[in-house]
Order: sequence, then C-alpha cells, then structure tokens
Amino acid sequence: MKASDLKNGAVVDIDGAIYIAKEVTVKTPSSRGANTLYKVSFRNVVTKQKLDQTFRGDDMLQEVELARRPVQLIFRDAENCTFMDNETYEQYSLARDIIEDELPYLVDGMGGIQLLISGDAVLGIELPGTVELEIVECAPAMKGASASARSKPATLGTGLVIQVPEYLASGERIRINTQTGKFTSRA
Repeated sequence: MKASDLKNGAVVDIDGAIYIAKEVTVKTPSSRGANTLYKVSFRNVVTKQKLDQTFRGDDMLQEVELARRPVQLIFRDAENCTFMDNETYEQYSLARDIIEDELPYLVDGMGGIQLLISGDAVLGIELPGTVELEIVECAPAMKGASASARSKPATLGTGLVIQVPEYLASGERIRINTQTGKFTSRA
C-alpha cells in the first residue's frame, strides 16, 4: 500500500511489528517539485507504544490482514475482560494490561467495540469514536454558566476524570471522544 492511500485505522507492518494508524496528517509543501508528506501517528497493537513517522506519497508500506469482529463487553474481573462476538456468540478473554488504555471507557454491556484478530491471535480492541458515560461526581452545576465558560473536573462511572463545562451536574450522561479523552456533548 502506498503512503498516500493510508487512512485512520489502517494496519501495517513496520520492522516486524504490527501498527494501527491513529492519525494521518497531509502536508503539502509550497515550493514546486517538492513532495507531499504524510505524517502518521501509529500505535503498536500489542505494546500500545506510539510511533510517529513521515512518508512521501509513493513510499510503500506492508499492509497486514486484520479481521475486525463486532463484540460486546460482557463482564470484567480482576485480571481479564470478557467480550462476546455479536454474530457467533463466541467469547474472548483479554488480559486487562493488553487493553489498559481502553479500560476507562469500557462499561459492562457496551457495544460498538471491534475485536482485532490477526490469524488466530487476538491483538486487542478498537473503541468507537465516542462513548456515553455517566458523571458520578463533580462540583454542583452553576446557574447561567455557558458552554464556552470555564470547565471543572468530573469523575465518571468508570473512574475516568475529565474536564467538563460548569453547567453539567452529577447524574448526567455525556459523550467522550475516545481518541482525545475529552468531553464532546451531553448524551
């Protein structure tokens, strides 16, 4: 696959490790004859380490065949999270340390999750772009606070703490962007 065909979510092999493209930025130089550059932020599917690389449009990358299966989180215990395939009802257990970055966004019964499988190996999960979570603790809502006003910390049902606008109160459901970890809107 050419670097110019790379999109978010594409899975490639770089030096024997499997990476998923998280963000692709195109930089077009102003001088004539210069190549368009593609700055890509990758995340290692297994170790979760980030890798930033820049490519020219005609650079070749090794694409990896990766199956994505729609799953739902059934339950979690001290060491594992168990997911069920929405179509075959097959269950997959993943160690909590493999999906450590995704844990703050997961609630039991949550759907919209993609299981990443290469061959027979389960590599990890991919969250939807946004998730709905409930605010369990935050400072009281301020009357007359606008959406563009200051923010305050709020603790969500999963233990995640994010900044939310002052007009929100405990018990409200909100949407969070899973890529940035930031508040997007009320649910």
